[in-house]
Amino acid sequence: MAVEEPLDNPFVRRPSTEFTSVDELSEEEAMAEVQALREAIRFHDYRYHIEHDPVIADRTYDALFERLVMLEEAFDLEDPSSPTQRVAPEPISAFETVEHVRPMLSLDASAEADDVYEFDRRVRQEVGDATYVLEPKFDGVAIELVYAEGALDRAVTRGDGYEGDDVTANVRTIPTVPVELFGDPPSLLALRGEIYMPKDGFQVYNEERIQTGQDPFANPRNAAAGTLRQLDPSVVAQRPLDCFVFDVLDADEPWETRWEEHHAIQSFGLPVSDRVSHTEDIAEAIEYRDELLDERDDLEYEVDGIVIKVNERDLREALGQTARASRGAFAYKFPARTEETAITSIIVQVGRTGRVTPLALLEPVDVGGVTVSRASLHNFEEVRKKDVNEGDIVGVERAGDVIPYVAEVVEKRSDGYFQPPDRCPICESPIEFEGPLAYCTGGRSCTAQLREAVLYFASDAGLDIDGLGEETVRQFFEEGLIVDDIADLFTITKRELSSLEGWGEKSATNLLNELERVSNPPLDDFLAALGIPEVGPTVARKLAAAFGSLEAIMEASLDELEGVEEVGPVVAQAVRDWFDEPANRTLIEALDANGVTPQTWQATQTGDRFTDVTIVITGSLPTLSRGDATDIIEREGGSVTSSVSGNTDFLIVGENPGSRKVEDATNHGVQTLDGPTFESWLLGEADRPRQARLGEEF
Repeated sequence: MAVEEPLDNPFVRRPSTEFTSVDELSEEEAMAEVQALREAIRFHDYRYHIEHDPVIADRTYDALFERLVMLEEAFDLEDPSSPTQRVAPEPISAFETVEHVRPMLSLDASAEADDVYEFDRRVRQEVGDATYVLEPKFDGVAIELVYAEGALDRAVTRGDGYEGDDVTANVRTIPTVPVELFGDPPSLLALRGEIYMPKDGFQVYNEERIQTGQDPFANPRNAAAGTLRQLDPSVVAQRPLDCFVFDVLDADEPWETRWEEHHAIQSFGLPVSDRVSHTEDIAEAIEYRDELLDERDDLEYEVDGIVIKVNERDLREALGQTARASRGAFAYKFPARTEETAITSIIVQVGRTGRVTPLALLEPVDVGGVTVSRASLHNFEEVRKKDVNEGDIVGVERAGDVIPYVAEVVEKRSDGYFQPPDRCPICESPIEFEGPLAYCTGGRSCTAQLREAVLYFASDAGLDIDGLGEETVRQFFEEGLIVDDIADLFTITKRELSSLEGWGEKSATNLLNELERVSNPPLDDFLAALGIPEVGPTVARKLAAAFGSLEAIMEASLDELEGVEEVGPVVAQAVRDWFDEPANRTLIEALDANGVTPQTWQATQTGDRFTDVTIVITGSLPTLSRGDATDIIEREGGSVTSSVSGNTDFLIVGENPGSRKVEDATNHGVQTLDGPTFESWLLGEADRPRQARLGEEF
C-alpha cells in the first residue's frame, strides 16, 4: 500500500508554471491555490524522498514551491504544517523535556537462536497461537513522532523511556519526515521511529569533518545522535539525516495487528522499511535474521539485528511488559563487531587547528578483516568517562571505514585514567580546554599546527600539489625551508631544493612547476585549502559562487554569509572569525606577495561539458575523491545529487557501492557507469558515453 495520488490536484501530474498574478487573486482564490500547492508539494516530496520516483522535474517543483511562498507571504497564510516551514528556525538555548505519550520501552535481546525459540515458547504458553512481524533493528536514534489532526506536533528523543528532549525543530528539517500526513489518519497518532544517517551520506560528512579539522564520527549512529542534539536547526538541515517509522505507540483508533499498522502508516506518507515481513513460524525469523546478516554490508543504513514482534495487538497487551521491556517483542542481535586488545601506550596529537587529541596505540588485532594497531580516544573527557589508560584491555570497534575507536574498557589493568598534559607536547604552549576539547594556544608558532596546515593546503582537499606529501613537508621543516607560514612554500628556490638529500634538479623543477601551477587557483579551491573551520569543498563552492571574489568574502557581514545556501549561523561565524584574525589576514597578504592570487568565480567556470547533466555517485572512485569529481562536474555546468530519481542521467558505481542506489537506477532506467569509464569521461580522456534509454542494453 502506498500514498494515493491526488489526481484532482492541478499541480500533481501536469503542473503549469503559468500563474495568475497575485494582484488579481481574491483571498478565497489564494487560499484554494495555497491548499492545492501544499497538497501537491507534500506529494512530490514523498515521491522524491521516500519513493525515489519523482513525477515532475526539479525546476517545476522549484516553481511550485516559490509560488507557495509568494502566496503565503502576500495573503498572510503562513501555517506551521506548510512545506515552506521546513526552513530551520533560529537556534535555541536548550531542549525542553517532554513526557512521552506512551513509554518507549527497551527490548529483551540476545544473539543466540535458543533464546529466540524460548521467547516463542513463552509467548505460545501464555497467549496461545500467535503470528510475528519481522523487521530490521535499526542502529540509529530512537524518536517519538506525535501527529495531531494529521500535522506534526512534536518530536521527542527516547531519553529515559518516559520523557525525552523536544527536538521538533531539528526533526522538521529532515526531508523524509512529513510535516503533514496524507489520507485520513487518526486525530492523535504517536509513532516510534529511528533517525539515522545513511552510509553514503555518513562517508561524505566524515570526509568534510576531516577536511575542516574536526574528528570524524566513529559510526553513523554517533553522527546521527550528535546532529540531533545540535541547538542550531540550520546545522541539522545541512546534514544527511533520514528516518524509518516502525511502531504505533498510541492512536485514537488502533489497528488490530502490527501488519495492518505497517501498511496504514505507509499510506499516510511516513517512511517505512521495505524489509518488513511476517510469519507464523519462529524458524522463519531465524532465517530472516541470517539473510539480513548476509546483506548487512550492502544496506544503505546500519542494522544490528532484527526485531520479532507479536503481530496481534490483543495478544501483545495480554503479554504485558516488565519495568523496562515489552514482553511481546524480542531483538535477535547480530554478532558484535568488537574485538579485545591491550593499549600499549597513549600518545597526544596536535592538528592544524590546534586541537589536541589522545590516540591509543594497540597490540595489533583483526577487526572486521582489518588489522588495527591504533584507535581514536576522541577527547580527554571520553578518556575520563571510560576510565582508559595504558595497559588496559579494551574493546575496539570499527565502523564506516574510519579510524577505529575504543568502545569500552573490558579489563582494568591500570590505576586511574590517562591525564591530559597541561602544555603542548610540541611547542610547550599552554593547553586550553573548551568543554571536552583541548587546544594548543601556540597557533602557527607550533610546528605541529603549521605542518598540518601546510599538508592540508597541499592535499586533495586543498590545492592538490603533486609531490608535496608528508615526508617532503617534514623534510622542509627539518631543513628550515618552512618557518613562518604556508606562504614560505612559494619562496623556496631550486638551489635550496637541489641541495636536499634525495633531491635532484629534475625533482626540484617538477615541484616548482607544481607550485607555479597552483599560484592562480580557483577561488573555491583556495578557500578550502586555507583550512577555515567548518569550510570544506562544498561550502567553499557555495561561498565562491555567492560572492565571486576573495575580497568580497573577506568583507562579508554575518548576515550576508548566512544568506548563502548551506551556510548557517555556525559556519558563518567560523568564516567571519577566521578572516577577523590578524594572523590569517597576514597569511593572505603573504600569499599574495609571493604570487598566489585566487581567481574570481567567473574565471573558475571551465566549460559546459556537463550542462544539464545530473549525476549520482555511489562507492569510491579509482583516483578521485567525490569532492574532486563534484568540483569538476559543477564547474562544467552539471549537478551532483545524493539520490537517484527519474531526473538522474547517470549513476556512477565505484568500489563498495550502496545497493539501494543501484536498485533505484535499475527501476528508473538510469544508465550506470563504472568508476574507470566515468573518470575517463570526467578527465577529458574519453567522450561522453552514449546514453541508453529505458529498455535498451547499456
